[in-house]
Amino acid sequence: MRKQVTTAQIRQHSSNGYKEKGMNKVGTRQIETGKIIGNISVVQVREDIGEALIGYCMSREYWGHEYMPEALKAVIDYLFDVAGMNRVVASHDVNNPKSGRVMQKAGMKYEGTLRQAGHNMQGIVDLCYYSVIKSDREQQ
Repeated sequence: MRKQVTTAQIRQHSSNGYKEKGMNKVGTRQIETGKIIGNISVVQVREDIGEALIGYCMSREYWGHEYMPEALKAVIDYLFDVAGMNRVVASHDVNNPKSGRVMQKAGMKYEGTLRQAGHNMQGIVDLCYYSVIKSDREQQ
């Protein structure tokens, strides 16, 4: 059984919308149990070009079950269809290639690696960037 996330569910869990807060977090819920198992956040919006920078995380016990690619795709659809974005961007630490695979499964394309562009618990790290633009989706 698919673990579908719909635009309606995203809208329901997006209390005040990304424009009012500058950041919006959507819980990733396991349909079968209703348990929150992760989240996806819009962490930055560039209104001038219609770009949303997103980040996500998921409880380790749910990795590899296709929850995050499906939820990420639904959030991307929401950002294009409801929020009016033109471009959605995300990045990951080069030492976490499975996160890049999640982005690819959600329809994002690799754009490049920025050296020493991020910081996490391991220190300063290189970041791989992925994006999808509205016209990419329309061509699929």
